[in-house]
Amino acid sequence: MTRLGILFMGLLAHLPLSWIRALGWVLGWVLYGVIVPRRHVVDTNLRLCFPQWRAAERRRVTRQVFVHVAQSFLDRAWLWHASPEVVLQRVVLTGAVHELTGQMPTIVFAPHFVGLDAGATALSQQVQRSFVGIYTHQSNKVVDAWVRQGRNRFGQVRTLRRSEGVRDLVSALRAGGVMYLLPDMNFGADESIFVPFYGVPAATVTSLSRFARLGRAKVVPLITRMTRSGYEVRVLDAWTGFPTSDVEADTALMNERLQGYIDTMPSQYYWVHKRFKTRPAGMPPVY
Repeated sequence: MTRLGILFMGLLAHLPLSWIRALGWVLGWVLYGVIVPRRHVVDTNLRLCFPQWRAAERRRVTRQVFVHVAQSFLDRAWLWHASPEVVLQRVVLTGAVHELTGQMPTIVFAPHFVGLDAGATALSQQVQRSFVGIYTHQSNKVVDAWVRQGRNRFGQVRTLRRSEGVRDLVSALRAGGVMYLLPDMNFGADESIFVPFYGVPAATVTSLSRFARLGRAKVVPLITRMTRSGYEVRVLDAWTGFPTSDVEADTALMNERLQGYIDTMPSQYYWVHKRFKTRPAGMPPVY
């Protein structure tokens, strides 16, 4: 992504959504055909997580994954550049929104569905709270500034780099803030434990349980679904009895509940990520 690419995204924001989605459909099919190694990653993830599926079903869902990833990327054009009125019309916040009101420290558990940026935008635009999130620095300075500006576009949003530690994050929570947390990716063995994900040992960070305990916060899941008209951002009821004193049990429960969310729309999960790259000692690689 260069300055020219960002300019293109700014122009794309003014097109009808159906045109943007059609362009994303074409781009997704091209990427599916060209990026063979990543296609293998998606197929491997689906084979491990849905062993009951036939090869034809995996291929069908893999194609859908590439299309949805491409469409969601192009949707950043209007999420970050279109008028606030357009964004509000296309991103519908629904469900247990009352869980996000008040001043109780809250962690939003936002799994890596393709609409995660729409979910963050919905909260910052439509919920009057102070938000904080963990940000992965982009190596390209132009892209880094564009992403930060887009994600901080509405409301009171503060993004901290992963390397900045947890003190400021915990302080923001205890002060009555909301943390937007995406703990369902493989960050390596150093900061993870192995718990089942679809029955497969998966290196999983314990940050959801850890931050909930340190910040004295409740956990509220947020599920974002891509629709023809934009996105449906559904707030679920806060988890009861979470966290416990058992971090491993908490993290295993997170993965178990995540599976239930994924099962409702498997093609919209971010399967292009090497979720099982880190393996327990003695287990062979899968990719």
